[in-house]
Amino acid sequence: MNESPILQFVTGADVPAVLAFVLEARAELFPTLSATGMPDDLARFEAVYLHGDGQFLIARAEGRIVAAVGYLPYDGRFPQLNYQGLKTVEVVRLFVLPSFRRSGLAGELYRVLEAKALAEGVEVVYLHTHPFLPGAIDFWVRQGFEVVDVEADSVWRTTHMQRHL
Repeated sequence: MNESPILQFVTGADVPAVLAFVLEARAELFPTLSATGMPDDLARFEAVYLHGDGQFLIARAEGRIVAAVGYLPYDGRFPQLNYQGLKTVEVVRLFVLPSFRRSGLAGELYRVLEAKALAEGVEVVYLHTHPFLPGAIDFWVRQGFEVVDVEADSVWRTTHMQRHL
């Protein structure tokens, strides 16, 4: 690692490389999900993140993508969570290459993304994660998130978290 990663919002020219990076990272972390095909937000990447209300940020080092994170409008799909009347976005697709983990890069990415959300009038940032992802829950707590629900499912134990801006 010779240079500090450069953070940038994704442009149209970045989309093919971003999709390749995110899909590869997703396949490594969630092999069973990868078999189900391309998620809607990725299939419609430009419409969601470049022309819609979503945002997507990457970090590059020596020209290659080493980390990514995005947000998109929260779609209300979890009935136990109620964000009615609040402009809410969902943080998605935080992936950092193993050689760049524990360097502060993920926190830096999130802070830039949160500043963008604040500028866009977002009131609540929501996300969910899973206990089997090493350090994920602790990381998000350090970013100011609180756990609001943990599903009882024995495999995923989906952990819902939020941060009011």
